[in-house]
Amino acid sequence: MSAMEEMLKRENVQIVQSCIDWEDAVHVAVQPLVDGGFVTPAYIDGIIQNAHEMGPYFVLVPDLALLHARPEQGVLKKQLAVTVLREGAEFKPGEPCRVLVTLAAEDSDSHIDVMRTLAMMFADPGNIEKVATAQTADDVYHLFTDFPTA
Repeated sequence: MSAMEEMLKRENVQIVQSCIDWEDAVHVAVQPLVDGGFVTPAYIDGIIQNAHEMGPYFVLVPDLALLHARPEQGVLKKQLAVTVLREGAEFKPGEPCRVLVTLAAEDSDSHIDVMRTLAMMFADPGNIEKVATAQTADDVYHLFTDFPTA
């Protein structure tokens, strides 16, 4: 089993039409991890609070956000969630973001292999577009778990 398959459960992948605003998008994107017992609801608040203090630090490139907070802000077990927002959420004015990857990391090391895979995957903007336009949540899941690693 690959690091990605260990870190991303199929039930944590969803496609959503739209959200009210960026804070609602954070709630929607993190909720599968709350429901699965990977983070506490405080993790959602931590991400939002951090963004109010530091700006949208988690928007890595156009159309991609890596939502995360510090482990002590509510992480129980490591896991990823992926949310595709068909209409995007504006974390930065005029820059809608359609792919939200939520990372719950227990420490600074255990998720390194997955981060390496995500970095390779999203180095190509075409892969972000494939995820953003995937037809089903199963398709999104397989784009992540079938991505070739090194």
